[in-house]
Amino acid sequence: MIPFQNSYARLPERFYARLPPTPVAAPRLLQLNLALATELGLDAAALATEAGVQVLAGNLVPPGAEPLAQAYAGHQFGHFNPQLGDGRAILLGEVVTPGGHRRDLQLKGSGPTPWSRGGDGRAAVGPVLREYLVSEAMHALGIPTTRALAAVATGEEVFREIPVPGAVLTRVAASHLRVGTFQYFAARGDTEAVRTLVDHAIARHYPAARDARDLLEQVMVRQAGLVAQWMLVGFIHGVMNTDNCAISGETIDYGPCAFMDAYDPNTVFSSIDHAGRYRYGQQPRIVHWNLARLAEALLPLLAEDTDQAVAIAQQVLAGFGDSFQAAWLGGLGRKLGLAEPREGDEALAQDLLAAMAAGGADFTLAFRTLAAAADGDPAPLRDQFLDRAALEEWLPRWHARLAAEPMPPAARRAAMLAANPAVIPRNHLVEQALEAAVAGDDLAPFEALLAAVRRPFETPADPRYGAPDPDGNPGFQTFCGT
Repeated sequence: MIPFQNSYARLPERFYARLPPTPVAAPRLLQLNLALATELGLDAAALATEAGVQVLAGNLVPPGAEPLAQAYAGHQFGHFNPQLGDGRAILLGEVVTPGGHRRDLQLKGSGPTPWSRGGDGRAAVGPVLREYLVSEAMHALGIPTTRALAAVATGEEVFREIPVPGAVLTRVAASHLRVGTFQYFAARGDTEAVRTLVDHAIARHYPAARDARDLLEQVMVRQAGLVAQWMLVGFIHGVMNTDNCAISGETIDYGPCAFMDAYDPNTVFSSIDHAGRYRYGQQPRIVHWNLARLAEALLPLLAEDTDQAVAIAQQVLAGFGDSFQAAWLGGLGRKLGLAEPREGDEALAQDLLAAMAAGGADFTLAFRTLAAAADGDPAPLRDQFLDRAALEEWLPRWHARLAAEPMPPAARRAAMLAANPAVIPRNHLVEQALEAAVAGDDLAPFEALLAAVRRPFETPADPRYGAPDPDGNPGFQTFCGT
């Protein structure tokens, strides 16, 4: 059914614990990602059969799978935990796609492991469907991300604050290597394991890299580009611990994540982020901080002399600002309809953001309506602002800048609409869809929202999917779901 070709299972035994998933009582398929199954070269029809659902639930280990839980550590909200690991996930194995890309297949919510730390190792329907929905939205937006192949109800309850229905998510990733994976061995002084992990990461993700320094630099560039893409769509990860920072440069672990409505750099949704460590505007700094922790783990491989190794790490990390700014400002330029970067563009973009913050403008809709404003109809843009004073000062400057662009208006409009989504997973719609699925076993709202977020750059036929919460949703919070 699944043509496994496993490489992580060939690494030394101290990298993982081998164990099968824990079976569930009554598995039932909730969602199957047909497009992703095809991309992976898998038989979607076979996965939808009773035997296929047994595999996706963890009740049946298919031939060729080598199930294991991975070891890793991590800084959680700035505090180091030397031993985290997969506490509720099992890596079934890896497949190589028809396009030649290696992908992990992981069951999330598959039962306790040696790293469960007293937890039940399970997942609930709500968080599983949230990850399915938001990761598909991110993929449609063109942002590197893990993806969901399937969601399966277990027929069992899990206990959080109250009993809720359980589920298992089949997660697909370029790999599950994390900054915390390197930290796990570095904290133990196991330089040999760090070296083995570096070689594995280079072979899997960065074949052009020659050594640990090259690996650090290429991971840095990818992470800088990734967080810039988050910022450009108003995405807030919510739990940017080093164990949730993937070496591949993919977005991973959709726990308390959400998309921002009204623009505010201090927006926080996570119920456990009391100090705002992972707030929207702080995300680039946190990615840089996480990369510094990766650099610390790699120090013995950067140079034999510690001072020299630190100097090399600092030199590499000093490039983060330029990498992020290039990706961030390049993306903002596209959102503003600017094809050729010029002096003053950064100030122009930042002044619009300041006007949006002062005017309480919806982040997504303000950028989306710029295309109409560029064509001479500023009314939809103005409608996004409660206070328009700063916007009115900004508009003539922007129009003067557009006049200097060589791009024809029709091409500019198409480019702007392709850079500014009309649809994101609006928080109130996500919550409504999850509530219907959990409380009423009704997947229709979820599937309708999923269809909408898979076409983010199209104006939705149902205007609800392109509009913020009419009630404003004050005090909205997200939760980890563990």
